[in-house]
Amino acid sequence: MPSSRFPSSCFPVTPRPPIEVPRGFLDAYALHGPEARKWLAGLPRLGAEFLDRWRLRPDGPAGHGTASLVLPVVREDGLRAALKLQQPREENAGTAAGLLAWRGDGVVRLLDHDTATATQLLERLDPSRTPAALDDDDTAMEVLAGLLARLTSVAAPPGLRTLAATARAMLEQTPRAVPALAEPGERRLIEVCAASVADVAGESGDRLLHWDLHYGNVLAGEREPWLAIDPEPLAGDPGFDLLPALDSAWEKVVASPHGVTGAVLRRFDLLTAALGLERDRAVAWTLGRVLQNALWDIEDGRNALEPAQVAIATALLEHRRIRRTR
Repeated sequence: MPSSRFPSSCFPVTPRPPIEVPRGFLDAYALHGPEARKWLAGLPRLGAEFLDRWRLRPDGPAGHGTASLVLPVVREDGLRAALKLQQPREENAGTAAGLLAWRGDGVVRLLDHDTATATQLLERLDPSRTPAALDDDDTAMEVLAGLLARLTSVAAPPGLRTLAATARAMLEQTPRAVPALAEPGERRLIEVCAASVADVAGESGDRLLHWDLHYGNVLAGEREPWLAIDPEPLAGDPGFDLLPALDSAWEKVVASPHGVTGAVLRRFDLLTAALGLERDRAVAWTLGRVLQNALWDIEDGRNALEPAQVAIATALLEHRRIRRTR
């Protein structure tokens, strides 16, 4: 009797061998601590499990960022996709909900996901092409601005982390953290950032934020020229989403003929215009991101702020001062 009359489930399936994990990812991710090393130990078999579960065929070497392994695959129906393996963490807990809410509008499409392991099957994009490669920085920034405008036009689904809670936590941490900064000027800057957050914390917004949209998190696609990847969804004010864009490819800002302050404000103008933001609120929430990054750095044992963050905060504070004195 021809075998085609039997469904494939009637035949024994040989377990797929573990996937190969790049040494660079293993070495770098292991530095995150014992839980990360435990997750890495199970990663090869986890990948093989999902190749079988979702009937996927590997289609090239795995790539990786700082927090995930991405394996190019082909689905049973011939669709080219990407299998993303990542350790379940607070930062990615709402990713699937955010991607489902966006429905692929300006962002990579989610084809399947497993909540328990944070594993995702995603639309295949081109990791070799990002807006950073565009010669004109205004054109590249317009790509980010257009995507941010589309993403933040969507209301956040229930259950996501909120900017309101994030702002409260930052304001509680600031008094204890500020003394760790070595420079008095940087301590004053962070206090000003905290005061700015306190001014707007009562209206923290309900939009669906990406939280990390910079040039490296936008890839070329087939159905659209550019699509966002790797969101860390948050419910809040779109102004809180601007800093990663302002900070993108900082070497272009440093080399700008407009000077650092001029280049920062030029980017800020493009972003706030595209998103239709009230400028003073956008300044306040951007200073909130500077505060958040500073608190994370201090928690990691650093006693100085990132120069780019200082430059952005200083430019925006001067811009706000000038506006208020007119």
